[in-house]
Amino acid sequence: MKRGFVLKAWVYFLCVSFLLLASGFHTMVADAKEMSRPLGEMLSPGDAMFESGRAVWKNVEVFQFPIFPGVRIKTVESPSLVALQGDRQIEVGKDSLFSFDRNDQMELIQGSIEFRLPTTTELSFKVGELTVTSNHVEPTIGSISVHSNGAVTVMCLQGSLSVLNQERVVLATLFSKDTVTFPAGTVKGPQVMVAQADDEDGEARRFLGIPWWIWGAGGVVLAAAIVTIAVSSGGHGGSHGLVCP
Repeated sequence: MKRGFVLKAWVYFLCVSFLLLASGFHTMVADAKEMSRPLGEMLSPGDAMFESGRAVWKNVEVFQFPIFPGVRIKTVESPSLVALQGDRQIEVGKDSLFSFDRNDQMELIQGSIEFRLPTTTELSFKVGELTVTSNHVEPTIGSISVHSNGAVTVMCLQGSLSVLNQERVVLATLFSKDTVTFPAGTVKGPQVMVAQADDEDGEARRFLGIPWWIWGAGGVVLAAAIVTIAVSSGGHGGSHGLVCP
C-alpha cells in the first residue's frame, strides 16, 4: 500500500514537472527575481507619476522612488534626477515620459533628458527607432530632446556619441559641442509590415506554440511515468490506472 502511494506520488511529480517546463516556469521565476531588484532611484519633488497598471497612473508619493524595468514614469511641472548603479546620472526635464527596458537601456518617449555617464559603465538611449550610445573612452555628457512635431535633437557636451537606426547603422557621430536634429520620419522609421521571426524556421521547430525541445523533454518525462506504472502493475499482479493531473 505504501509502495503504491509512493509510486503514484512520483508519477504526479513527473507530470507536474512537465507542465511547469512547458509553461516556462523557470523563466517566470528568473524574471520575477530580476523585477524585484530596482535599477536605481529617482529623486522627485513630488509631482511625478508612474504607471501602476495599463493606463493607470499614480502619483509618486516619496522623494526617493525606486525604478524597476518596464515601469513608465512621467514628470509634470518639475524636473527629476535619476541615479543608477555605476554612478550614472540622468536629469529628466518636466513633461517627460520614459522607462527602462533593462539596466543598460533607457527609452525616452517624450520630453528631454541630460545625462552624465562615467567611462566604465554602459547606458544607451532609445528614442523611437533611434539609439544613442557613448564611446566609453571618456566620461560622456549629452542631452536628448523630443520635440512636439516628433523630431529629436541630440547634443554632445563632452566625449562622443553615436546615433544608430534600427538596423544598427550609424547615422551620425557627435563630438564635444556637436548637435544634430533628426526629422520625425527618421525617428519613427518606415512603417513596414514585418513577419514574425518564427514564421519560417522558427515555426517549423514549434508545435502548438511550444518549441519541439520541450515536447521532447516532456516525452522523456511521460515515458518514465509509463515505465513506473508498468513496473508497479507488474509487481502487484494487476493494473491500476493513473491519470496525469
